[in-house]
Amino acid sequence: MRLKFILNAPVQLGSGGTSVACPGFPLLRSLQKRGFPESLKVCSFFVNLSFWFQWVHNILEKKAEADRIVFEDPDPDTGFVLLPDFKWDQKQLQDLYLIAIVHRRDVKSLRDLTSEHLPLLTNIRSKGEDAIQQQYGIPQRKLRMYLHYQPSYYHLHVHFTSLEFDAPGCRVERAHLLSDVIQNLQADSSYYRNRSLAFPLRADDGLLLRFKEAGKL
Repeated sequence: MRLKFILNAPVQLGSGGTSVACPGFPLLRSLQKRGFPESLKVCSFFVNLSFWFQWVHNILEKKAEADRIVFEDPDPDTGFVLLPDFKWDQKQLQDLYLIAIVHRRDVKSLRDLTSEHLPLLTNIRSKGEDAIQQQYGIPQRKLRMYLHYQPSYYHLHVHFTSLEFDAPGCRVERAHLLSDVIQNLQADSSYYRNRSLAFPLRADDGLLLRFKEAGKL
């Protein structure tokens, strides 16, 4: 669980905020797994946790959080919804954090992406940038756009954060810049299906236990 505290200081001192991980579980190790067959095993672990996906489907179907959607492209192949992440209080623009969730349900993570998905990714980048510029006045040059691997849930989504915000998971061991992903797929359609990807896991992470049980560590 990550808690966020906002400091309401005197006007002359401004305001500030901080995120605190609670409890602070240590990372046991950085795992490096290769190729698509391995990703299917990882994905199956998360797919079995069906309750993780229902809230995403509720957003896409407007059953929940419809009033929080900043922008939507309804196209079934290249469309997405853009809405604020719960880690952002929507008060301080330097902490801007939005999530673009794709309408397609057959693309789970970075591992699924091929050159077929380039129109989807470029559409998210272009229209996401435009929507944030229009809604919040923040230009593209001040945005960080990336995907997580491992993601926190297996339905493709892209993170948009302010460069001023040191967002949880924005560092190189987990975040893959959207611009890099697009360029890698333009050069090699199977780039993310074949290459080794390192990612950190907590000592108590269920996925880490699965790897141990399977003799993969």
